[in-house]
Amino acid sequence: MIQYLLFPVRFIWRVWFYVLMIATVLLMSPLVLVLLSDEKYYGTFWKLMRAWSYVLIYGMGFRLKAEFEEKTTLDKSYMFIANHASLLDPWIMIALSKNPILFVGKKELVKLPVFGYFYKKAVVMVDRSDPKSRKQVYERVKKRLDDGLSIGIFPEGLVPTENVILAPFTNGAFSLSIEYQMPIVTQVYYDAKRYFSWDFFKGRPGTFRVKQCKFIETSNLTIEDKEALKKQAFDLMYNELTQDELYMKDTNRPNNEREFKSPL
Repeated sequence: MIQYLLFPVRFIWRVWFYVLMIATVLLMSPLVLVLLSDEKYYGTFWKLMRAWSYVLIYGMGFRLKAEFEEKTTLDKSYMFIANHASLLDPWIMIALSKNPILFVGKKELVKLPVFGYFYKKAVVMVDRSDPKSRKQVYERVKKRLDDGLSIGIFPEGLVPTENVILAPFTNGAFSLSIEYQMPIVTQVYYDAKRYFSWDFFKGRPGTFRVKQCKFIETSNLTIEDKEALKKQAFDLMYNELTQDELYMKDTNRPNNEREFKSPL
């Protein structure tokens, strides 16, 4: 009964997220247009994106609690990966990284109003169904890595249904990390599914716990090691998630039979 009484409150809270996102994008748009006009401004653009991420996360009543087994340095490029269960996942990654990250993201997100316009300018987009598109990603990424940027990829390639612990990984993050000898920075998000999933009538403010695991080194690896590297990263993330009681309780929640997932 209480759950149904909370539906209107949760609906308003969810609507507030989109109001907050669109309002802040419109407010920042003149500055963002300038910063995206030339790649040399990307460092400044990244600082603005980090500030925006904190506004969205804390503006929704969330907090971040991060544990770092190893920290990055600003003079090196990394491959950032994380599990994907919430619309807020990219903003969590942005907020926690001082290293400017270039995201490889889904082409479908361009459909989002207002946000989509800036998304296509700041993200290397991939059409997962088009092999030619995946090849072009490599070409664009190489150019930006030469500028000292890091790469961010959600290797599941989608937002899995809520009863899935961790979806199988795609190859892109691991091929790139081997080709450019980038350490893999694994971040584990334990609470985003529970607090802000794609179920519009579920969730609440709370603390996002994040663990940044010890880096997986790729120096001296060749493309023949890709599958073993992918398995190593998957097992690391999977074990972290399965050992977290709250994450597993949420994953095995009875109403997960509704199978809410990203509409994009």
